[in-house]
Amino acid sequence: MAKTNIQPLFDYVLVRPLEGEEKTASGILLPDTAKEKPQMGTVMAVGPGTVTDEGKKVPMQVKKGQKVIYKKWGGNEIKVCSEEWLLVEQKDIMGIVDD
Repeated sequence: MAKTNIQPLFDYVLVRPLEGEEKTASGILLPDTAKEKPQMGTVMAVGPGTVTDEGKKVPMQVKKGQKVIYKKWGGNEIKVCSEEWLLVEQKDIMGIVDD
């Protein structure tokens, strides 16, 4: 697993997306251009949380190592160790996946 020194700020979460499907359910191999990007990934780092306008601290709901589902168009792609990872806001994470 790639190691990174990126520490997200505020309520941002660094997510390493899971690999897209290589073939369809019927066994047809997909070219890279036809693969749908996954909406699931592993949390690699989390920010400290944020503060509301009233000064109330909003804690992070996810932690490093968890598998999460995030919004399809959420986040900003960044390159980490030649891989495309995402920086997403906590509000764009829709759920935690238990294996």
